[in-house]
Amino acid sequence: MNCPFCEHTDTRVMDSRVTEDGRSIRRRRRCMHCSSRFTTYERYEETPLLVLKKDGRREHFDRRKVLDGLLRACEKRPVSSEAIQEMAARIEQELRSLGKTEVSAGEIGELVMESLLHLDEVAYVRFASVYKEFKDVNRFAEELQLLDALRKRTRAEEET
Repeated sequence: MNCPFCEHTDTRVMDSRVTEDGRSIRRRRRCMHCSSRFTTYERYEETPLLVLKKDGRREHFDRRKVLDGLLRACEKRPVSSEAIQEMAARIEQELRSLGKTEVSAGEIGELVMESLLHLDEVAYVRFASVYKEFKDVNRFAEELQLLDALRKRTRAEEET
């Protein structure tokens, strides 16, 4: 590792710690030539995850886009920003665990809807109305009926 101050190649690791998310290692280093200290991070290299859009285009997966959609759906709802961040991370982790290098935008949307359904029903309906492109109030009412039926079925399963 070259020193960022003097470019000398002889550096020593003074301290190593796993980061909070557990996905990288933080290393404090000291240059043996100029005695400067600096921090490096070691991360595993993830394979690129591509998203196949409805129009056939492909683009790199961006967790920020998932997060933005979740934030819009949960706006003015009693959902903590930590819960939203964790949900976005879980969705990305689930997509990567599929072992595919390409996922459809539809798969991502379905995962987001499933996650929102268990978190906040109003946020779920908000997201579903955009994702499923409701054309009129009847389609909106149909989704609410499906949600109500699902809620009743879940309650019945919990009681047995």
